[in-house]
Amino acid sequence: MSALSGLRIAVPRGALLGETLDVLDRLGVDTAEVRSNDRKLLFEDAGIVTMRPSDVPTYVEAGAADIGITGKDVLVEQAEREVYELHDLGFGACRMILATVEGPDPAEEALRRLGMVRVATKYPKLAAAYFERTGRQAEIVEVKGSVELAPLTGLAEAIVDLTATGTTLRENGLVERETIFEATARLIANPVAHKLKAAAIDDLLGRVRAG
Repeated sequence: MSALSGLRIAVPRGALLGETLDVLDRLGVDTAEVRSNDRKLLFEDAGIVTMRPSDVPTYVEAGAADIGITGKDVLVEQAEREVYELHDLGFGACRMILATVEGPDPAEEALRRLGMVRVATKYPKLAAAYFERTGRQAEIVEVKGSVELAPLTGLAEAIVDLTATGTTLRENGLVERETIFEATARLIANPVAHKLKAAAIDDLLGRVRAG
């Protein structure tokens, strides 16, 4: 039996990968092959399947993975997913923010003049919910690439995006106007696996909490 006690874990590629693998190392999982192979996606012996962070809840909800690690930003955007959030892992800290170009706030100006602001984001659901919750009208423009480009080209007055240091914002002449929430990496589980494999998941969770 592997260090994961027969569980399959969905692991996020990208910014969260290194610290996720560090957690698994501490649990006794051999992550050497994952670290050395950028192209392989499924590591059966280790019980690891790797994917984009935004795909982790999809695989966990469907039972293709019993547990997974992804950012809180993904979980908020995909709030409809039937997954259990088990633990705040504490790493990958960043903020979901509202930003505009420097100087007088063009988002406030648009709201004052037009009663509506255009907001570009990779997180359309959470952005829409945030503006609705704060009582402001917003036209949400979903973009897939560099969201910082939107206010520089006139596509939108503001952006909703994730930032860790704010460097990319500053380099593009943007400033943070509002913090929507703080995001860190979270451990999630498939609800059925949480019942059928309760002993294994509880053991894993206990070892994660123990550090």
